[in-house]
Amino acid sequence: MITSTKQSRSKLDLSVNIKNLKGTQMAAKIAGTFTVSDKTFPFTAIAFGRIGGHNIGAKISKSTEKELKSLGLDVNEVIDELQKSLIQGNITLPEGLDKESFVDD
Repeated sequence: MITSTKQSRSKLDLSVNIKNLKGTQMAAKIAGTFTVSDKTFPFTAIAFGRIGGHNIGAKISKSTEKELKSLGLDVNEVIDELQKSLIQGNITLPEGLDKESFVDD
């Protein structure tokens, strides 16, 4: 008898800090950092429908990918969690900018 054990993916402890946000109600360019495993990395993203909207594509550099792998992290899982945090609004914003100023109703 062959049994298979599937390891469950635990949620990463990832925090997101927005540094810059430019755009309109339809689309925005985002630049910021995320912290995971006590290390901070830069990212960029395009948000359609703004943060809290329906679609966000986040990108990280090849050097960030390499460092995440060296920490034993799955790059795709990190990007998924980053995008999920952006979509759900689990972020820290620059002083003077609040979610209500750019989240669609």
